[in-house]
Amino acid sequence: MLLEGKVVFVTGSARRVGRAIAMAFADQGANLVIHHASPSSAARAQTAVEEAKKRGVNAVITTGDQGNPDDVSRMMMEIQACYGRLDVLINSAALFRRADFLEIDHAGWQRVMDVNLTGPFLLTQATARLMIGGGIQGAIINIADNAGLQGWAAYPHHSVSKAGLVMLTKVSALALADKGIRVNCVVPGPVLAPPGAEETFEMVVERLPLGRSGNPRDVADACVFLSQNEFATGSILRVDGGEGVASREA
Repeated sequence: MLLEGKVVFVTGSARRVGRAIAMAFADQGANLVIHHASPSSAARAQTAVEEAKKRGVNAVITTGDQGNPDDVSRMMMEIQACYGRLDVLINSAALFRRADFLEIDHAGWQRVMDVNLTGPFLLTQATARLMIGGGIQGAIINIADNAGLQGWAAYPHHSVSKAGLVMLTKVSALALADKGIRVNCVVPGPVLAPPGAEETFEMVVERLPLGRSGNPRDVADACVFLSQNEFATGSILRVDGGEGVASREA
């Protein structure tokens, strides 16, 4: 129970990898803020809260569009009112959209940027202010992927947003180091097939040096590690089965 009494806010934690990350922190004794942005995820957010409470920790739900400054401000006020502190932020929520570069319109481009990059920026800024105000030396962890390190032609705006997230990690790590706030990034490989892309997922897995897929807990364990290691900041930690080093562009 290395994080007993700490408060951890995981965006996009009603389902999939974000949920696994939240439960890994619950296993270490952390109280949770479960986040979702869509009414369709409300029921899953509630089951995540129940799952966390079975692990002996507290959990509450916050909902909002992380790319909207007003929603971010409201969510942070809710956390402050409920717990009075925040020790760890995990920027996990993201959009993963395939598109032809020449077919992306401004609205589609902006929506991906709002969720994948502007949201983490706003949340990092707001979290840092809350931590500084509470005298907390905390941790912020961004979840990117290899598209942000080498670019995927079929996912143009996603790739650009994740590249920006990697740079946000480095810049905010420098800006917040003297405040005792560490910022790191985890880069997962194929750990969970996107809905409707199972065949492509298996093709990617077959090319991995390790020859198998990972699972969401691999990513979650990396997040827990980075939250506890007080000498890590500005790090980009690949948890990808060798996907990055196997690429010609790595």
